Amino acid sequence: MVKRFFILVMLILFGLMILPLLTGVPPATGLNPLAAKYVQDGPQELGAANLVTAIVVTYRGLDTLGEVAVLFIATAGVGFLLRRKKEHAESGTKRPASEILQTGTAFLMPLIFLFGVYIFVHGHLTPGGGFQGGVVIASGVLLLMLANTSARINQTLLHFVESLSGAFYVGIGILGLVLAAGFLDNRFLPLGHFGTLCSAGAIPVIYSLIGLKVGSELVGILENMRGDPL
Repeated sequence: MVKRFFILVMLILFGLMILPLLTGVPPATGLNPLAAKYVQDGPQELGAANLVTAIVVTYRGLDTLGEVAVLFIATAGVGFLLRRKKEHAESGTKRPASEILQTGTAFLMPLIFLFGVYIFVHGHLTPGGGFQGGVVIASGVLLLMLANTSARINQTLLHFVESLSGAFYVGIGILGLVLAAGFLDNRFLPLGHFGTLCSAGAIPVIYSLIGLKVGSELVGILENMRGDPL
């Protein structure tokens, strides 16, 4: 009884603490100066039809770099915690997947991969980007794992793709710093014609590299979580 009363008192005190934050914040009647700068000058400066994702990889490019680094740390942590010693024989017999799942995977997997590539290649034109496209590609690999339980993912290839895409991503950021106005500045490449595929400078390249890096890292997590001996 005392414990419940104490919890109730703490909840009331917490509510009193956050009440001024909920009632005292004036409603926004317009964009703040920074947001107004993005909206007014972003399309002309960046040359991207999708302003939201363009801001993520240019004006706020360091944030995106940090997010990619966090995902890499998470992948490394999963691999470290779930690593297993190699064994000569598997501990049990796997039940094969159903014929419906195998047939559906053979039909859907190429389409899923194509859709994932479309998402991050067109990230500067339509809603999407590297993170979303990478997740879609990883979902296609997950479908393959479910359909073929004996299939193994080449960890060496995954590490190569992840490392190479990350290195090129940082390299493009440095090129923006040297050849343009700042780190990950997309204008060191021609902006092209607004609204076309070959536009927005280096943004399509950046999104493609992010998509490959995110996809390979998520596939690495899925492979480590399968529970099979490595």
